[in-house]
Amino acid sequence: MIWSMTGYGQASGYYNEKKITVEIKSLNGKTTDVRMRLPSNYADKEVTIRKIVTAQSLRGKMELNISASSEAGDEEYGLNIPLVNKYLKELSPLLEDNADKSQLIASILRIPNVIKAQEGSLSDEEWALVAGLCEKAAIAMNDFRAEEGKAMFEDFTNNVKTIEELLINIGPYESNRIDRIKAKLETNLLEKKMKDAIDQNRYEQEIIFYLEKLDINEEKVRLTQHCKFFMEQLKSSDIQKGKKLGFIAQEMGREINTLGAKAQDSSIQQLVVKMKDELEKIKEQVANIV
Repeated sequence: MIWSMTGYGQASGYYNEKKITVEIKSLNGKTTDVRMRLPSNYADKEVTIRKIVTAQSLRGKMELNISASSEAGDEEYGLNIPLVNKYLKELSPLLEDNADKSQLIASILRIPNVIKAQEGSLSDEEWALVAGLCEKAAIAMNDFRAEEGKAMFEDFTNNVKTIEELLINIGPYESNRIDRIKAKLETNLLEKKMKDAIDQNRYEQEIIFYLEKLDINEEKVRLTQHCKFFMEQLKSSDIQKGKKLGFIAQEMGREINTLGAKAQDSSIQQLVVKMKDELEKIKEQVANIV
């Protein structure tokens, strides 16, 4: 089971005639970071709200917004006089002489925060509702993340399976690869007229040593093990696994790069390029896992 770090959750409820809505949006983030927009009378609960959200969300960059709107009528709203005066003072000089200020005032009243809800003190009952809504919104966000994670799981499975298949396809090219390398070295010696001038036993030893350095069996074994370990972690019950999968993907990359460096065979290098393409897809997706 995996969770995407991208998600959205919402929960709403009523206290008396006030509708309270909690929205949480999560994005990629290396750590847990929660940014909040709260009504002013909820400000002293910011730390507690943060704890509620982080306990549910585990990891990611969260944006939480709590809005409280009254359905009781205009008496629940007030005019932000200082802000209105500020806009009038700054915008009035832009009016033409003898211009009607009514249109300007009407425009100012449409600016955010000019008309604001009258916020009273936060009662214990209202706070209990808000805390519950925060938890419900976080759970809804995690349901969204889990659903996204199902699709990501299928993608990861296909990517790893493709890498394993490409690794198997290297086999038929290995024996011919060694013969071609030896033939190429022989040709170079003949072209430089050096074959008769070297000790044949020493030459054979150097060839063996050189070919051992180009042997790719260890890289193939380790890459196979990394692919297996990646899938084991992907299927584990631990939800918070993004960083661990990222480390495994890095190790897979090292083995694939070494395979390419040692290959000295165009057919093998083509397979390596395809492996790298699948690994890049894995790395892009891993960055979005909790």
